[in-house]
Amino acid sequence: MTKKIIEVTDLTKEYKQLKAVDQLSFDVYDKEILGLLGPNGSGKSTTINCILSLLKYSSGSIKIFGEEMKPDSYEIKRKLGVIFQDVAVFQELTVYDNIDYFCGLYISEKKQRREYIKDAIELTGLEDYQKFYPRQLSGGLLRRLNIACGIAHKPKLIFLDEPTVAVDPQSRNNILEGIRKLRDGGATIVYTTHYMEEVEQLCDRIIIIDKGKIIASGTSDSLKELAKIEEKITVEIKGLSDEILKRIETFPNAAAAEYDGERLTVSYRSGSANIGDIIDFMRDNNLRYTKIYSERPTLNDVFLELTGKELRD
Repeated sequence: MTKKIIEVTDLTKEYKQLKAVDQLSFDVYDKEILGLLGPNGSGKSTTINCILSLLKYSSGSIKIFGEEMKPDSYEIKRKLGVIFQDVAVFQELTVYDNIDYFCGLYISEKKQRREYIKDAIELTGLEDYQKFYPRQLSGGLLRRLNIACGIAHKPKLIFLDEPTVAVDPQSRNNILEGIRKLRDGGATIVYTTHYMEEVEQLCDRIIIIDKGKIIASGTSDSLKELAKIEEKITVEIKGLSDEILKRIETFPNAAAAEYDGERLTVSYRSGSANIGDIIDFMRDNNLRYTKIYSERPTLNDVFLELTGKELRD
């Protein structure tokens, strides 16, 4: 049986009249990457801060490594790595010295610490930047330094909050590959992001939270089944009228049709010849398009269907 690394049971956190987290229960298992997702204000960050004992919660229980997590659970905290979205490094220290400082909070033996620092630098691809200061680094390199500082002591449980925000594709690939290596090396990872394609690539299991409750959980493939959409067809076309859009909405098996001025997206509940029907409709109505393609629903479709499309604060 797979060992439970985190056990959250009936967690509730209240702020006066607001329940930010409402009797939340879930487990995180050994050597898995768990994607913890939710729109802004869903209770996701509050949940993580409660797990880390950075917030006092109203009721429920939290265990890490089988032991109750408390503010003074220092032995547990020594096994944790926490990388928040905001980069937290010392501007007056070089890349190497930053990693050395944070690793030194946990590892006092100098030879072991040097080995750990070397591993963290290789994992994050910072070999050529060890003598650089943070102000000399690009956004992607800063993110990688932030991760190196958080994982240099080889924690058993790692929390990663939006680690790829505003980085270039090359840095993003490096970070994602590094996270896989951490998991392969024995770490358990809780990963939060708004980039659904990252979750599909990376996470073994996903939990979606909204209004302080779990509204869905499972693998990427099992969650896609919740979308109740078999196919999405996208047509790149300009000048589509409201009248034409309304006619498309009445197509057999169509669940929804949306148009943003450049792309028409039609979602289907079922059917095997949907793209042929659209091509015929475009031809019969003398509508010129530049591109048309079909795809399966994505995790982003599931997320929007479950949490809604309205903007959140």
